[in-house]
Amino acid sequence: MAAPRAGELTRIVRFDRAILVDDGLAMVERWAAHGPPQRATRTDLSDGERWRAAEIGASVTTRFVLRRTAFTADLTPKDRLSCDGLSFAISGIRELAADPRFLELTCSARTDR
Repeated sequence: MAAPRAGELTRIVRFDRAILVDDGLAMVERWAAHGPPQRATRTDLSDGERWRAAEIGASVTTRFVLRRTAFTADLTPKDRLSCDGLSFAISGIRELAADPRFLELTCSARTDR
């Protein structure tokens, strides 16, 4: 994949990170905003539907490319990405082969919720 030009970074993505919060009975994980919004490109790779245990589920796999910064280099698959009203689980993060100034995130989201 070629490195995007500045005008191609048209999507705004936000990140969430799980933090431990005391709910009065125990420490539980809650999602909280993490860092500033970032500009990215979005390419949908595949979508699908599946039937399992009487449930119909639809999902989309998407690749996001964004600039590598100190903040984005610290992201992990434990974080979550939000874009266009969907919440994506991050399954992979790698340096863009064509240009190490960019990171490529492979993500998936349920589209039936």
